[in-house]
Amino acid sequence: MKRVPDAVEIAPGTHWIGALDPGLREFDIILKTANGTTYNSYCVRGTNGVAVIDTVKASHAEEFFARLEQVARYDEISTIVLNHLEPDHSGALPELMRRAPQAKLYISAKAQLMLKALVKSDDLQFNIVKTGDSIDLGGRTLRFFSTPFLHWPDTQCTLIEEQNILFSGDVFGCHFCDGRLFNDQVGDFRFSFEYYYQHIMRPFREHVLEALELLEPLPLQLIAPAHGPILREAPLSYMQRYRQLASPLLHNEVGAHNKSLLVFYISSYGNTARMAQAVVEGAESIQGVRVSLYDLQAGGDLPFVDLIEEADGLAFGSPTINGDAVKPVWDLLSSLAMIKVSDKLGAAFGSYGWSGEAINMIEDRLRGLKLRVPIKGVRARLIPTEEELENCRDLGKQLAQHLTGKIEKRVISMSELLAQEPTHA
Repeated sequence: MKRVPDAVEIAPGTHWIGALDPGLREFDIILKTANGTTYNSYCVRGTNGVAVIDTVKASHAEEFFARLEQVARYDEISTIVLNHLEPDHSGALPELMRRAPQAKLYISAKAQLMLKALVKSDDLQFNIVKTGDSIDLGGRTLRFFSTPFLHWPDTQCTLIEEQNILFSGDVFGCHFCDGRLFNDQVGDFRFSFEYYYQHIMRPFREHVLEALELLEPLPLQLIAPAHGPILREAPLSYMQRYRQLASPLLHNEVGAHNKSLLVFYISSYGNTARMAQAVVEGAESIQGVRVSLYDLQAGGDLPFVDLIEEADGLAFGSPTINGDAVKPVWDLLSSLAMIKVSDKLGAAFGSYGWSGEAINMIEDRLRGLKLRVPIKGVRARLIPTEEELENCRDLGKQLAQHLTGKIEKRVISMSELLAQEPTHA
């Protein structure tokens, strides 16, 4: 059997007992891992007992148990803490509970259903903890902080109060495997840190900012995440970087009381482009809205995603080609999974030659992303007439009115409602 390298002491009485996965090249389908990853688990020794903080992926359990056995006996383990129940952190839990049946398990309130699915047992015992709760190990106090949606509903952080060590779960981590472990010794992992934030934490930036309000006042000496390097050199700088990444910048330019509307379009013969310009003209007629116009033919998705993240309203213009919206529109819409767009305002418009399905298809996708689409899109056959361009101006105007709360209340007649009822042949 291949010898497993020793557990690593990260502070007196506290050891890293995780596992290395340098050959991993893709994580959860969506993440590329050029340097593999680590599954970080930790062992904390007090005078009254031993705690294990998180476990590892089931495929790496043997490595985890070998390191754990170097620093503790199973009958000493009094406490198991799972900051997050995703399988890469909880894979070895069932076997650990079998080997240390006396240990008490601590999880967040929202982890209960997931735990029951993970450990198939009717008599499963566990303890629910929330922000401010603590466990005394004897000279080592574990204090809990609820940090939901970083990046699952169940996530939490755990602090050793006497050593100011934060076991942060996925937050402040990254997929970067280097056996030297500590941020001041491993290779340059900045790209992995930022890439991880963009793909894992970015959709939950409001929750990131809430967590920072909770964690920033702590006088931390070390941050021990669930993946990637252990942050012992300038740990607070990584928190500061998260605040920079999560803080909106647009309000510095448009003002907190103004709204922003982005109009995206792509045009084969200039017809949808004319409609887009008319949408902008209509929106600009309403005070308090900053309107921006972008041609999707000219750029990639990522710069636009950055803009969309902070915008209040979005309008997409596309011609209908072969019964569909065109690829650059779908590419941009598919990129929105990495940010929070729910509750933003959405709309669609475009020119068509034969059938004009693109508008409804875009609207359906916007609703699927949980945007509000209160205004029916505008279609124009081939070259838009002046009346159709005026409809586009009205679309822009209504979008701006919705954004600013100036929308006029409509009185809908019974005849209008009956006209909207589907008919059956």
